[in-house]
Amino acid sequence: MKKSAMIVIVVLAAALGVVVYAVYSMRRAAVMRGRAPSQTVSTVRTQIAATATLHDYINTNGDIEAVNSVSVYPDIGGKIVSTNVTLGSPVRRGDVIARVDPSEPGSSYTLSPVLAPINGSIIKTPLKVGTKVTTSSAVTTIGDIASLQITAKIPERYVASLRTGLKAEISLEAYPDAVFAATVTHVSPVLDVNARTKEIVLTFDENDSRINAGMFGKVKLYTRDYGGAVALPSDAVVTKGDKPYLYVVKDDDTVEQREITLGQSVDGVVQVLSGIEEGERVVVEGGQVLSNGAKVRDISSAVRGKE
Repeated sequence: MKKSAMIVIVVLAAALGVVVYAVYSMRRAAVMRGRAPSQTVSTVRTQIAATATLHDYINTNGDIEAVNSVSVYPDIGGKIVSTNVTLGSPVRRGDVIARVDPSEPGSSYTLSPVLAPINGSIIKTPLKVGTKVTTSSAVTTIGDIASLQITAKIPERYVASLRTGLKAEISLEAYPDAVFAATVTHVSPVLDVNARTKEIVLTFDENDSRINAGMFGKVKLYTRDYGGAVALPSDAVVTKGDKPYLYVVKDDDTVEQREITLGQSVDGVVQVLSGIEEGERVVVEGGQVLSNGAKVRDISSAVRGKE
């Protein structure tokens, strides 16, 4: 009898334990249902969408030379016996540049002067004494160094963008921190079939004593402007299934995924033709890990400034 009573007590105790655990589990589940699930917060940087103009350009090189220059030729063939100028020497029309001796063995002639045909400066090193010349041999070149230009070659693939009036920035190795403005004044009507390039001539907008004939310049030629659209960093664009998207930060610090239409891109900045409005706050860093509705914390300097 005692053994049966013990069994009954054990069974009742086990049953009570099961009931207590079930009640606890139900209450815990009810509490958990009443709580909002925790949400991961992603750190991002943002930028306010704004309309901007992108300036497309071509990088090339060119040689600086005088706008007006004339090669100087002797009136008769012979040997140069003297020169009166050096590179950079100023000359006036009629000045004697050099003298040529037309004498042949067994004969003697008066020296023939080589005269400057215009006012200017010597911009090409004169031929050396002892050099034999003909009437088609240029002894030197005279140019107006107060008025300079730069000649550049443009690859064939960019020819459609060329026209007079295009603006450019010229940089010189001697002055790496300076930029000199220039304008295209001439575009060659023909293409160099060997080099597959077209020659352009640019005139400096202002005279500057730092610019010298004979220098080598780097040319940044602006060819086309793209305006009328929001412009944002190209890295901000997230591609999913071959479609481009951006994330817009809403007032509750969650993001909305927007499908967009892209336009032209220049130097890591791309036009957004549709999908984003000017003034919206767009994620530009950290978007690769986001999804629609994700919560974010903006650490960009613009937001810190507002705070």
